[in-house]
Amino acid sequence: MEHIYRKQMEYSPGELAVEAYGLVKTFGDNRAVDGVNLNVRAGTIYGVLGPNGAGKTTTIRMLATLLKPDAGSARIFGHDVQAESQIVRQLIGVTGQYASVDESLSAMENLIIFSRLLGLGRSEARRKAVELLEEFGLSEAAKRPLKNFSGGMRRRLDLAASLIAQPPLIFLDEPTTGLDPRTRSQMWDTIRRLVNTGSTVLLTTQYLEEADQLADRIAVIDDGRVVAEGTADELKMSVGTSSLHLTIQNSQAMDSARHIVEQVLKVHANVSPEAGKITAPMADADLVTDLLIELRSAGIGLSEVSVQKPTLDEVFLTITGHGVKEDTPQASYESIKTEVAGV
Repeated sequence: MEHIYRKQMEYSPGELAVEAYGLVKTFGDNRAVDGVNLNVRAGTIYGVLGPNGAGKTTTIRMLATLLKPDAGSARIFGHDVQAESQIVRQLIGVTGQYASVDESLSAMENLIIFSRLLGLGRSEARRKAVELLEEFGLSEAAKRPLKNFSGGMRRRLDLAASLIAQPPLIFLDEPTTGLDPRTRSQMWDTIRRLVNTGSTVLLTTQYLEEADQLADRIAVIDDGRVVAEGTADELKMSVGTSSLHLTIQNSQAMDSARHIVEQVLKVHANVSPEAGKITAPMADADLVTDLLIELRSAGIGLSEVSVQKPTLDEVFLTITGHGVKEDTPQASYESIKTEVAGV
């Protein structure tokens, strides 16, 4: 295991950590994943986003060897997830939406046991446990029974356990669900640190801001298919150009201001007389200077000017027609357990 781990950490620029082609998974009449293709470059954070029931979690489970694909193929650092599942499992860490910890033990005891199972000595296991508890803000609760933990505390402990060995590829399935904003921000810093120290991260999330903040590239999945893929900026630009927002000081000048905006930008402008605002699509940001000169020449004063890119919210609404929510389970626990036992 140590030999494989070191070898894969020394990836070359542009190497693919994940290659998936035509992945398909059905549960009865439900085609949960319908031909998903993914390419994740090593040393990056790759976000997988989509609405409720899109197939994100099922895709992660197939890549992590937890579910057998009905069709298609996938490779992790060049190793086939089906033919070389044992090697793949040594190269990945998986953190799901629900904590995989022993509630009869304390947080400290859980982390020590996980560390020992990974081959660390007693003193090293305890040192690693103390370090992770501190990093995830659980030091004061280290000896508290897990049955007294909040949902957010369980999520933090689950992620801490998955990071003991810091494998080359880490799957994070909605890692910050249930966390308060402060703890979520701390988790973002931890995820960035993982990549800076050599890991590759593939995460699903229901938080659009999270994908915008973290992901180098994003795949949008809907109805089991990848419907869009690219950087956050590429996705935003795919649904339209930037928009210009003007707030006019004198509401009496609204008509004149709108006429100038439409003449200079050669677009149709929208007016909100009550708020004194004008908005208009703008493909060429260089025209802002020309517009401001024309407005000033006409004696039209402005209280506020801004140019805004489309948001990821707009991307989802445009591409999928609905918002992003947490995935519902695609299969029962018993069906998944049966498949895992047969892998």
